[in-house]
Amino acid sequence: MADVDPVTVGVLSLHTSKETKAILNAVEDLGHETEWLRTENTSVSVTGGSVVLEPDVDVIANRMLLSNTEHPAEELGLANTFAQLVPTLNEPTAVLTAIHKLSTATTLAANDVRTPDVTLALSSDTLNATRDRYGEEAVYKTAIGTHGGGTWKVGPDDPVNAMVGNRYAFLQELVEQEDTRHRDVRVYVVGGEVVAAMYRYAPDNDWRTNVALGGSVEDATDDLPEDAKEMARRASSAVGLDYAGVDLVEGDEGWFVLEVNPTAGFKGLYQATDVSPAPYIAKLAIERAGGSVDDDRVQELSTILDDTRPTAQPSKPAQDETDPVIIGYIEEVVLSGTSGSASVLAKSDTGATRTSIDTSLAAEIGAGPIKSITRVKSGSSKTARSRPVVDVVVGIGGNRHTVTASVEDRSHMDYQVLLGRDILSHYQVDVSRRTDGDDGDTPEEEE
Repeated sequence: MADVDPVTVGVLSLHTSKETKAILNAVEDLGHETEWLRTENTSVSVTGGSVVLEPDVDVIANRMLLSNTEHPAEELGLANTFAQLVPTLNEPTAVLTAIHKLSTATTLAANDVRTPDVTLALSSDTLNATRDRYGEEAVYKTAIGTHGGGTWKVGPDDPVNAMVGNRYAFLQELVEQEDTRHRDVRVYVVGGEVVAAMYRYAPDNDWRTNVALGGSVEDATDDLPEDAKEMARRASSAVGLDYAGVDLVEGDEGWFVLEVNPTAGFKGLYQATDVSPAPYIAKLAIERAGGSVDDDRVQELSTILDDTRPTAQPSKPAQDETDPVIIGYIEEVVLSGTSGSASVLAKSDTGATRTSIDTSLAAEIGAGPIKSITRVKSGSSKTARSRPVVDVVVGIGGNRHTVTASVEDRSHMDYQVLLGRDILSHYQVDVSRRTDGDDGDTPEEEE
């Protein structure tokens, strides 16, 4: 067979991640060319009826991270524009279904893929009226979320809100796992085939299995029953994704699909299985554009997670995990819990390990339930005090973080919220910048 000219694969990703780098490097290792579509180099022009996308690519692998941004529709609109011009893996319409968990659930149900029972209501009264359908414990989560963010267990008497911040929220059946450490399964599907799977175990004092929250992982590729793998394949196909991380949980009635993630990470999967999905995604993109690859080389590359800097990365780096967003010493944040949200001024304290919120504020937004008790030292005090800790969603700098915050009486302090390193590690703090405009205050020591 005659050699086929190289094709150019573009990866659409405005953030910097191991996954984007690995896909770009895999494309080059398979003998094809790459472009990284990102802030520094991407534009669309309509001139005289002709549309031009720069840089010029033959196919796009969509890696737009939408679930933890404040306004996902903006970036989804960009991806939709590009998809009208160039063949695109993980088309925007499929991604829209996948990132919205209720849309995912209804799509799966319509295609006879089992998913836990859910209820989303546009009014809080209607949502609370359905609470008794879900037994003693239910899952309450935001319709768009990531890394376990915006997910709680609620009891029968815990009030819930129709929205958490600016996100709709819903009740979901809790799939019980009796007498066993809570786990689920992440199955990575590319082009309709399972490339690897891992068990994810919840960390101590938590029930969520997300690796980002400290969950542990174990290889499940060979151990997973065929019916579970087939459910993952059907779920990915029903949503319309070319590649996805499909989350399953096994209950008394068999397997259920929890989520279908269009931008699932590779790190935990590679840690558990020694398999990287990157070359399989690269192969799919190359073949979609009419190119060819050596399947043996794909298999060989899958044993390495090559996340070194790709040649397609522009010389001027976009903001990423090594170039954090700058926030002020005093910053406006939005805190969200199960019963509401509040916009407040927060103080940054890089000396504090954990974010802290005022007791009355925690009650107002429905932060919780209490997960455990922690002992902390405050200021110059040599003795430790006990404080309850709760889950809370914090919106800051256009991002959303779910953290386990301590709760204390801060009524005698100027600010109801203290931002600790659990949030500040993602940012650079400018101590001269204050949202409240008061430059005369001196940072107080708190731990």
